[in-house]
Amino acid sequence: MYLEYWGFKKTPFDNVPDPDFFYMSKPHKEGLTRLIYAVEMRKGCALLSGDIGCGKTTLSRVFIQRISGEGFHVGVISNPCLDSTEFLQDVLYKLKIAEVPDTKVEILKVLSDKLTDNVKGNRETLLIIDEAQLLTDATLEEVRLLLNFQLSDRFLITIILLGQPELIDKIKRIRQLEQRIAIRYLLKPFNLEETISYVLFRQKRAGADRNVFSRQAIEAVYKHSGGLPRMINNLCDLALLIGYSEKRVITSDIIKEVIEDGAIF
Repeated sequence: MYLEYWGFKKTPFDNVPDPDFFYMSKPHKEGLTRLIYAVEMRKGCALLSGDIGCGKTTLSRVFIQRISGEGFHVGVISNPCLDSTEFLQDVLYKLKIAEVPDTKVEILKVLSDKLTDNVKGNRETLLIIDEAQLLTDATLEEVRLLLNFQLSDRFLITIILLGQPELIDKIKRIRQLEQRIAIRYLLKPFNLEETISYVLFRQKRAGADRNVFSRQAIEAVYKHSGGLPRMINNLCDLALLIGYSEKRVITSDIIKEVIEDGAIF
């Protein structure tokens, strides 16, 4: 409703994992580089962790775009709250295997055949598990066992685990799995200068020809959000709504009003 007033063609601060609005901060660039390295070098398993709202899912979407093509067979599990057998069945579904067996033995046989076929067809198999902190210990053990699909010189599958920091502690309890995670990275929130660049970037991507946030407003956003992209988006979006039709620029007073209104926690 405020797009035309502020000069936007798209909503600049939507909280959806849209790769077109991905801001390549230094931490996000490093995380993306490590994920690409993990799959291109067939490292078996990689872990990307970070607080809620730090941009893990969006980063994974950008990652998939970067490696997409005939050389990759990608499956994404976004709701891993399943028992071990259901989890393995979901792996087959997400890899677009039409017939999914009921028993674990048959499931693993079908998966092994598919991974082998992909290797013969010069395709890399990649499984991305989002919200991986929700995996049970039993399902994490299944993840470890999937890494047993190997040839003498390579893994047949690369698994990317995305999750909140508590995932790290869960994995530490499964020592054999922890030892198999070759690449890991903790995605940190933005600092102040990155927050400023992020707010400017999102506005430009939305079609604006000017910045409508004062520096003091962005500093207030940073202070309250701690540099987490999701919270930054929430604050900025509501500030644009409150300032709509009455203001020419978003000030720190408007940010303060948003915070005191109780809509942002």
